[in-house]
Amino acid sequence: MILYLYLLSVRSGLVAFNVLGIVTLLLCLVKRYYHQALSIGVLLLVLPFLSFWCFPTFHNKYYNTKDDVGRVEEVSSANNFSLVGRVYSYKVGLQIAQAHPFVGVSKADMQDEIATYYKADFPDIEPSAYLLPHNQFLYCLVAFGEFGLLIFIGCFYYPLFWSRTKTAPLLIAQYIIISLSFLVEYTLDQKNQTGLLFTLLFLLLPLNGLMSPARSEVGWRPS
Repeated sequence: MILYLYLLSVRSGLVAFNVLGIVTLLLCLVKRYYHQALSIGVLLLVLPFLSFWCFPTFHNKYYNTKDDVGRVEEVSSANNFSLVGRVYSYKVGLQIAQAHPFVGVSKADMQDEIATYYKADFPDIEPSAYLLPHNQFLYCLVAFGEFGLLIFIGCFYYPLFWSRTKTAPLLIAQYIIISLSFLVEYTLDQKNQTGLLFTLLFLLLPLNGLMSPARSEVGWRPS
């Protein structure tokens, strides 16, 4: 499955995998599982180099990403390159957030506001390339302002705080994956609701496993 992840070469998936690998490595070191830590460290180092030489998809993704990063300063590149488009969606989102810091512009008016700022500050970007802020936190800040963002963060991460005294590796792993997704997507507000469904399913499963069963005959629970 790990090799398939590198073969597929989706950037967000690879980042999530490696971050979880580093977290696991650190936990192994803290618990003095040095052999496991060494194995994980070697795996994390070897896999990218092995994939670079063996998988054309990973090889191409590396150079495409490098090319995307090199075009960030060219505003017109946002019309054709997804990473560049994300960068300018952040810039526009931050400008709107600074203009409407406390209550935002609402989800209903967000697209119109974004189009206005794109036209004024980045006229080289075509209307078809206008993007909503590809960051869940920035998206909430633009839509609901600072108050709304604080409420969102408090509500979303409360279950993680609630589980702080329990052993919940699966819950922590899912929160890490989803939080990383929040940095590059408005995961919970996508039109097809895939991100929302994934988030709810894979957070509620381990949360259910941490709670006492309602019936005595219930045995296995996710943990």
